Amino acid sequence: MEEGNEKLGGTEYSEREEIFSKAVRAGKRTYFFDVKATRRNDFYLTITESKKKFNRDGRYFFEKHKIFLYKEDFEKFVEGLNEIVDYIHQNQGEFVNYDSLGQNEEGFREEIQETVSSELEEVEVDSYSNVDFDDLEEKR
Repeated sequence: MEEGNEKLGGTEYSEREEIFSKAVRAGKRTYFFDVKATRRNDFYLTITESKKKFNRDGRYFFEKHKIFLYKEDFEKFVEGLNEIVDYIHQNQGEFVNYDSLGQNEEGFREEIQETVSSELEEVEVDSYSNVDFDDLEEKR
C-alpha cells in the first residue's frame, strides 16, 4: 500500500478522496455531500454550497461555503433540520413565492445572509468551543 493511502473495508483510498459523494443541484446552487475519513477511519460529512459568480471582467468563479459534520452530531443535526423544514412547510407551504413577497429569490437570500451576519456579530467569541482538527491534518 502506498504511503498516504488507507485501506478501509477492503478498498484502498487516498485520505483526500471522498469515500462517497452526492451532488444536488438546486437552482443556481449546487450542494455537495461528501463522506470522508479521519486518520483513525472515523467517517464525517462535509456539506459544501457552491455558487457560480462572475467577476467584473465577465470571468466566473465558484463561491463555496463548507461545514463539517461529525457522526456524533448526525442525529441531532437531522432532528433540527427536520424540525425547521416542517416548520417552514407548515407556515409557508412547500414553495415560497418570492415575487409575491415583492422580491426575487436572490434578494430574499441576501436578506437572510444580512440577518445571520448581524446576529453572528452579536455572539461573543468566548461562547465558541475550541475544536481540535488534528485528525484532519495531512499525514506528514
